This record gives sequence, C-alpha cells and structure tokens, in this order.
Amino acid sequence: MIRFQQVSLMRGVKSLLEQADATLNPGEKIGLVGPNGTGKTSLFSLLNGELHPDQGKVDFPASWRISYVKQEIPALEKTALDYVIDGDTHLRELESRLKQLQAGQDNTDNGLQIAELHARLEEAGVYTVRSRAGQLLLGLGFSQEELQRPVSTFSGGWRMRLNLAQALIAPSDLMLLDEPTNHLDLDAILWLEDWLKRYTGTLIIISHDRDFLDGIVNVILHIDDRKLRRYSGNYSAFERQRAEQLVLMQSTIEKQARRRAHLESFIRRFKAKASKARQAQSRIKALEKMEELAPLRAAAEFSFEFREPESSPNPLLVMEDIEAGYPAPDEKTPPATILSRIGFSLQTGERIGLLGVNGAGKSTFIKTIAGELPPLAGRFTTGKGLNIGYFAQHQVEMLRNEETPLWHLMRIAPDAREQDLRNFLGGFLFPGTMATSPIAPLSGGEKARLALAMIVWQRPNLLLLDEPTNHLDLDTREALTDALAQFEGTLVLVSHDRHLLRATTDRFLIVSDGTLQPFDGDLDDYRNWLFQTRLGKEAELPASSAASTTNGETSRREQRRIEAEERQRLFSLKKPVEDRIKRIEREMEKFQEKKSAIDSQMANPEIYAAENKEKLKTLLVDQAYYAKELGLLEEEWLQKQEELEKITG
Repeated sequence: MIRFQQVSLMRGVKSLLEQADATLNPGEKIGLVGPNGTGKTSLFSLLNGELHPDQGKVDFPASWRISYVKQEIPALEKTALDYVIDGDTHLRELESRLKQLQAGQDNTDNGLQIAELHARLEEAGVYTVRSRAGQLLLGLGFSQEELQRPVSTFSGGWRMRLNLAQALIAPSDLMLLDEPTNHLDLDAILWLEDWLKRYTGTLIIISHDRDFLDGIVNVILHIDDRKLRRYSGNYSAFERQRAEQLVLMQSTIEKQARRRAHLESFIRRFKAKASKARQAQSRIKALEKMEELAPLRAAAEFSFEFREPESSPNPLLVMEDIEAGYPAPDEKTPPATILSRIGFSLQTGERIGLLGVNGAGKSTFIKTIAGELPPLAGRFTTGKGLNIGYFAQHQVEMLRNEETPLWHLMRIAPDAREQDLRNFLGGFLFPGTMATSPIAPLSGGEKARLALAMIVWQRPNLLLLDEPTNHLDLDTREALTDALAQFEGTLVLVSHDRHLLRATTDRFLIVSDGTLQPFDGDLDDYRNWLFQTRLGKEAELPASSAASTTNGETSRREQRRIEAEERQRLFSLKKPVEDRIKRIEREMEKFQEKKSAIDSQMANPEIYAAENKEKLKTLLVDQAYYAKELGLLEEEWLQKQEELEKITG
C-alpha cells in the first residue's frame, strides 16, 4: 500500500502539504483532485522520486514498478511502433543483453545465458509486444500506416499520445497519469477508459474530465487546505459527500457560535457579581477551551453567462450539396475534399453535438460554417444578422502572449468604454492589474477563459465550439456547462467532455466516411458503435483468430444488435419528451426570475405609497400572470415526468 505519513511539502515559499496523512490500497483506482496550484503534480513527483518531502515520509513497496507519462517530446527517427515498445524498459534491457551475448557466441557460458535470456524474453512477452504496441496505438487514434512513421513527423499532441502509449505498455504496479485525456478525442478517451478499467495495478489519475473519472476510479484523494482527504467512490460520489460535509460543518459552526454567544453573554452579566463569580469563571474556562472551528472551504466558484443575442435569423444557415475541405495550394495540386454532399440547415435554438472518430472531419465542418474554409462546391446561404462566436480547437495559441487581456478585448470592441471592458474582464477573473498585464505567464486555462470572454462580449446568436474544454479545470468546465445550458442562441459543439455534451446538446450529428448524417442515439449508443466498429475487439485480432469466431461469439453479436435496437426504440420515445422537459425547465427559470424581481419590489414599503398606485397595479397584474404561467408549466412538467417514467419503466 501507499502511506503518506505527516507529509509536509514546500515549493519555493508556498506550502502545498502540511502534516498530511493518507493510505491507498493496492489495486485501487484513485482520482487525485483539487484546485489548480494545490500540488497535484507535485504529489506525483513525490511518488516517482523526483521530489522529497520536507517533513514526514511517503512509503510504498520498494519492488513496485512505476509507470508515468514522460513530458519531453523527442524528435526521433525511429518508428512510432518501436518508440512505444521502448516503454517496456525491462524487455529492451533483456534484448540488449541478448545482443551482446550473441556477439560472442564462441564462449561456452554464453550459450547457457543466451538460452536463459530467451526464456526470460518469452516471459516478458517479446513475441506479442509488437501486436500489443500496435493495439495501443490504434486505440489512441493512430492509423495502421502511421505505426511505421518516424516519431519526428508527428505534431506535439500526437507525440504526447506516443508517450501515453509508452506508459501503458510498460509493466507496472503503480501507474501515474496526469491529465491523460488532454490530447485525446472522444473515441480515444472511450478506448483509454476501457483499457484502464482492466488495469490490475494501483492507478492514480489527475483529470478535469468528470465522466472519465466516474467511469474508472473507486477512490478520490482530495487536496484540501494542504491536507489529503480520502473519499470512497467515484467523482460524483465525492461531490455528494463533500456537499454533505460542508452542510454539516456549517451547522456545527452555527451551533458553536450560538453557544459561544450564550457563554459570553453570561460572563458579561455576572462576572462582577460575587454570587455568580464561580459560575462565570467556569464559563470563561469553557470559552477558552472551545476550539475555533474553521469551515471546510469550498473552491471559489466562477460563473458567467452568455448575453442574450441581439437578433436571430431563422434559419441561420443552409448548406446544399456542399463539398468541404481545403482549397488547392497551387494550380497543379487538386483541392483536398474531406466531406461531400453536405445537406444541412440550422434553425434558431438548435443545440447540436458533433460526433466522429479522430480525423473524420468535425473541425473541417466547423471551420466551413465559421467561414474559415470556403466551400469547395455547393451552395452556402446564411441568414441576415448571423453573428458567429467561434472557439477554435487551438484558440489559445491564437492569442498574443505579449499583449494584455484588455488589449484583446479592445481589439474586438474599439468603441467601448475602457471601464466597461475592465468591469467585464473582472467578471472573468481578470481584475485590476491582471487585465493590463501581458498574458504570457498565464496558464492554458486562464487563456482559454480569456478566449471565452471575447466570445461572450460579442453576443453571438450562433456558437461554434471546437474542443473548448482542453485547458479548463473542473470548476471552469462546470461554469461553461451552466452558461451553455442557459444560452438562448444556437449551439454546435465538438467536445470530448461527455458531461458537457450531455448537459448542453439536444441531438447529435455524426461525421463518418466523408459524410454528415444524423445520429439517432445518445453517447452510450455512440460508445457501442465505436467498439463494434473501429475500436472493436474483433478488429484487433489477427486474421487466424478472427477466422475461428465461435457460434457463441456470433450469438453475442446478435444479442448486442437486439439490445441496440431496443435502446434505439426507447430513445425515439424518450427524446421528444426529454426535449420538452428541458424547454419547460428553461421557461420556468425565466418566469421565476421575473416573478422574484416583482416579489422583491412588492416587499419594499415605498411601493404602497399613493404616488406609486399605478405602478403597484401593474406589478400586481404581472405577479398574477407569472404565478399563473408558472403553475401551468409546473403541471405540464409533472405530466411529462410521468410520461418519461412510463417509457423507462
């Protein structure tokens, strides 16, 4: 097991851990969470020996093999497949020793050692290692042809996938994964989640993807106020337990405050009276012994909202027989067509999630709508007054590091008052001098928050978001999810964050085989589709094994088909009811806000003065109207919930 015993850790002048204790058991899958800057990555450095505690100790078996993702990105000429196999250092060491011994075969002792090494190599999986490495790379989104490409030909994000594959192939007792989904698409995340569920060692993950954590971990280790707090269950269970603790602690603090006030009152009243002096002294001692309770501190909440669009044409845009792709760079080179025969119209208020494996063309489609790529053929019509807010997949890299947040906002709002821009930036956590300082030192998450602020300022009626959560922590992701759920415009979203997709979109389109088609299903159906096609286990088997498929396997496939059809049937029944429930809830929220505003005015005694008689009449009429509408909406909401319960059984 891993034991943290009274561990204290400083980085510079900042204290990250103070006398922290925790125990992690072998085979547990642990999610390490906490606000940015609390020391999650430093704790990994303690475990892999890169850092040592200032006080206390970290214990785990010395024989444990540790696997983690390297951060350096080498530009090597060896193939991707060989680079991944290098992650199994034990196997590579055995191969190197065998090569050395074979160079001097005339020695009799060498023959015995060579035989022994062959046996050890077989135990280490030398005959299956290339197949295993290939399966890892295919699962992480590489094509069969890319397995033989030199590492130097891949971009930084793809080299990080190679490093992740290296960590996965290495035999290990403890695996440390720091944001492993950062450079992955949804299909690769689903594959990795499935792989990690079957990992038999102890696993510790840092991740801002709550669905990813929910699907894998059974323990949460929370860095809170420089302590380590252990919670059983996945991330959702942790959130529930954490909320219960905060409520309980607040109740305890309020009880203590009442008791303290009672003691202080008694002391003030009777301290000078001789007959009560002894009782007063005993209460003074009780007050001195009373421990000052510090509440469990919740992370500072960040929230924002998209401003209501000024106008919204309907339809927003229409695509007829569009060919989408990249124009020819010169006369000799033909254009690169990615998607063909796109027939698509976008109506006001639609909320669409785009699905599809890596490289299928999701970003190409988004760029074409945004005007970043001109259509190669077909007719593309946009509505008058269309105002697009576009967050590109690499939006953060497009910001100018030498400029300030205020400069970036002034560039898109040259006529706005500087104070208005400063106030707006303050709402996105860029207060004071932070708004006028260069953004170079900011984290990726802070830069992503600035990019979102720039989009919000423009009051778009169509949001095109291509992987907006890549650099965001859990709190900011939750703020984005809430803001998008309340956004009154139209949304097209590409994201590997399943929680964001579920909470903000009403339907899905799939980009596959060069086409854009409706996807009649939810994310669970998409997962099943992936594993039955590109990520399917049958596709990973050699031809000889695939040929030996048994009748039992055929039967299982038939059973899966029947189950998928049943899910599709339920989905077609549930979808319109769920969509109506969401719309009712949004309407109820708007009416409740307006009614609450009227109630607040009615609570003001001045409204009942003679000079406000007409205003009072108007408020009473409006109050009755909103109360009636709320009642009707609540009644319909209950009816729809009953319908949904009947469908789901």
